[in-house]
Amino acid sequence: MPPWRIILALSVATLTSSAFAQTCRATSDARVRPLVELYTSEGCNSCPPADRWLGSRFAARDIRAVPLAFHVDYWARLGWVDRFASPAYTARQYASMRANRATFVYTPQVLVQGRDFAAWQARGDATIDAAAQRPARAVLEASATPSRTSVVVDIQATIDKAALRDDARVFVAFVDSGLHSDVRAGENRGVRLSHDHVVRSLHTSGPPDARGRIDMRVDIARPVEAGTSPAIVAFVQRASNGDVLQTLPLPLDGCGGS
Repeated sequence: MPPWRIILALSVATLTSSAFAQTCRATSDARVRPLVELYTSEGCNSCPPADRWLGSRFAARDIRAVPLAFHVDYWARLGWVDRFASPAYTARQYASMRANRATFVYTPQVLVQGRDFAAWQARGDATIDAAAQRPARAVLEASATPSRTSVVVDIQATIDKAALRDDARVFVAFVDSGLHSDVRAGENRGVRLSHDHVVRSLHTSGPPDARGRIDMRVDIARPVEAGTSPAIVAFVQRASNGDVLQTLPLPLDGCGGS
C-alpha cells in the first residue's frame, strides 16, 4: 500500500475513534424532575390513548418531568407478544403495587414520583407541575460515552439525609422513541401503534456507602431495532415506598456516535 494511503487510513481511523469517544455529561437541579411512569402493553386495547398522551404531552409542553414507558408482558396470553415487553418491567410494576399498598396491577397505569396516579387524563398537568416545584432529595451526576453498539454510563448519586439511604438505589434506563408496530393479534389486532419514551433496558445499582454515595458504571448495549431520540435516564428511588428522590435525563443525540 502506498504511504499516502496508509496515512489516509490512519487519519480516518483516528477521526472515527475520536467521534465515538466524546462524552456527554449532566447534573441534576436543586428541584425535583418528576418521574412519570406508564405501564402499558400492545396487547391492551385501552393502552393506545395513554401511549399517545405520554408521547404528545411531553413533546408539546416545556416541562421538567421525565417520561418512561414500561411495556409489561402479561398481555401476551391473548396471542400478541409485545416485543418491547419484559418480565422485569412486570416485576417492577408489582413492586410498585406493593410500595403503594395496592392489591392489583393494571394497564394503562401511570405513576408520578412512584405514586399511582389514576387521574392522569384529568389532572396530569397540575399534578406533575406541582411535583416539579419540590426540592430534590438526591444529587445525580451522569456521563455517557456512546459507541455504535453500546453506551458506557457513569453515575454518581449523593443522598444527604441518612434516613433516606438504606433502601435507596439508582436506576439507569436506556430510552428511545419513534417506534411502531402493526399488531396482528390480541385486542389491538389490525391497529398500527406508535410508542415514545420506551424503556429498552433497565439497570440497578447496589446500596449507598456510609456517606450516602452511590457510584455506578454500566455498559448498555444499544437495541438492534433503534428508535429516535435516544437518552439515558437515571433516577434514585426507595424500595420501601417507591419514593423517587431525583431524576436526571441525558439525551444522546449529538453525543459521540449517536
